[in-house]
Amino acid sequence: MRRGDALAYDLYYWPGLPGRGEYVRLVLEATGAPYRDMARLEGPGCGVDAMMAILRHGHGEAFPLAPPFLIDGATLVSQAAVAAAYVGERHRLAPEDEAGRHFARSVAATTADFVAEAHDTHHPVGISLYYEEQKPEALRRAAEFRDSRMPKFLGWYEKLLRRNSAGYLVGAHLSYADLGLFQTVEGLRYAFPRRLKAIAGDTPEVMHLAARVAAHPRLATYLASERRLPFNEDGIFRHYPELDGD
Repeated sequence: MRRGDALAYDLYYWPGLPGRGEYVRLVLEATGAPYRDMARLEGPGCGVDAMMAILRHGHGEAFPLAPPFLIDGATLVSQAAVAAAYVGERHRLAPEDEAGRHFARSVAATTADFVAEAHDTHHPVGISLYYEEQKPEALRRAAEFRDSRMPKFLGWYEKLLRRNSAGYLVGAHLSYADLGLFQTVEGLRYAFPRRLKAIAGDTPEVMHLAARVAAHPRLATYLASERRLPFNEDGIFRHYPELDGD
């Protein structure tokens, strides 16, 4: 697809939930890069069927394992952290120096690990099983996540922010790594509201960064629009009150 002389990105992710696709979508929205949210569109070459066809047959020699994936002409990029870096580095939403770019990618990969652990609180045994089929294990897994893993990850981000006088995770300007942390904080706010409120005072810089990202002009417009999908119990971050603890 073309918009003027610029190629638009094609983003593929499940419609109806933000999930991992939102980590890429936020970068596209923040940069103002033209893109199509393919599975949410109707018409030839669009919709879930088109996404599944790429998963079955690939795009050139590239075969993604699962969405999200991004198509940029002949290039297919999968994995949320990699796709976010791909867009961010091409649209001035990444550090300009090589060391900074490598570390931003590391931060995004660490955020992906954090997100996976949040997901596993409600599906600790198997993704193909319903939550109700693994509830005892989920209660135990969520307790460890709340008590140990949330403070560990959030404390690491806090350390990075305090070491950087610019107030960002990497470099002197907002990057896709900061957007990834914002989305994760929002997910935790939805899934673990009591726990996040209880420990938010230990990571004030993390909370401040999340507020700064939400106030970014392009992102503020996006977050207030219908394009921003709400969290729900089909996504990565799910709110089961019993998993949020007492």
